[in-house]
Amino acid sequence: MSNPAVIGLDIAKNVFQVHGADIDGRCVLRRRLRRSEVFMFFARLPKALIGIEACPGGHHWARELRSLGHDVRLIPPQYVRPFVKTNKNDAADAEAICEAVTRPNMRFVPVKTVEQQGVLVLHRARELLVRQRTMLVNGLRAHMAEFGIVVPQGIQRLPELVALLEDEKTGIPQIAHEVLAAMVVQINNLTTSIRQMEKRIVAWCRTNAAARRLSTIPGVGPITASALAATITDPTLFRSGRHLAAWLGLVPRQHSTGGKAKLGRITKMGDQYLRKLLIVGMTAVIRSARRTKAPAFAWVNALLERRPARLVSVALANKAARIAWAILIRGETYRAPAITAAA
Repeated sequence: MSNPAVIGLDIAKNVFQVHGADIDGRCVLRRRLRRSEVFMFFARLPKALIGIEACPGGHHWARELRSLGHDVRLIPPQYVRPFVKTNKNDAADAEAICEAVTRPNMRFVPVKTVEQQGVLVLHRARELLVRQRTMLVNGLRAHMAEFGIVVPQGIQRLPELVALLEDEKTGIPQIAHEVLAAMVVQINNLTTSIRQMEKRIVAWCRTNAAARRLSTIPGVGPITASALAATITDPTLFRSGRHLAAWLGLVPRQHSTGGKAKLGRITKMGDQYLRKLLIVGMTAVIRSARRTKAPAFAWVNALLERRPARLVSVALANKAARIAWAILIRGETYRAPAITAAA
């Protein structure tokens, strides 16, 4: 049996499936491996092209197999699915990966370094704690509303809610007061942890050259800049800034046929976290534009006169993504466009 030139590796927690094909595409290897057997198995194989789905653990195994000299490529799972010929199982998935990795027009995911994955873990952990804090604050507000205590929404109004909880005149029973006080302690602990994580993100942003350049874009702060720098490992994979914006799902969904173009809402494809950060940052830009009416915001204010604010924030996020691509490609900082005098 000849050695495989192309290998599809379906990874999991404990059981891995290998499908190998020769240079003509004929199957020459099918093997089921335990986790402890994977590294030594590929160490004994000749150098080959290995395809892996870009799922949890994919970047780790890509780094491990690259250290053995193999050419490893990560494929988005949605691009592998059309190559599954039968019902879904590990062997069929490995065969589909082996077929997909050889396609000339296939798109691949760049392999992240350990440092980049560490920064993204910091971002994801912070996002999780923010969601947990929001759940607790909403629960606190709902419980206190049962006793007729209501304050305006917003995390900045939480001290008012806590002050009313501690006020004996509100008439909250002791058993409820103890439970709500425990929720407040949890909220304060989460707030402390979130601030510590944000400090670490800002510190990393200051040490990373790409993140520092990205933070010069209006509406892009250290959190968004560090997330962009850690996620977009190789900007040359995108042909232009428009392709990066499309990858982030910031372009209209197209359903055209018969020569008739039909555009809908944004596709919402790609990295949901990055898309949210950009849109939230551009919402802050809109608030500044409405408040200051400075000449630098003339384009934004003109757009706000014709379109809803949410649509404008998405348009600005699309523009920011294209600017970010240009900054990463050219190694420059953001330069504000020249303001032309009115005729």
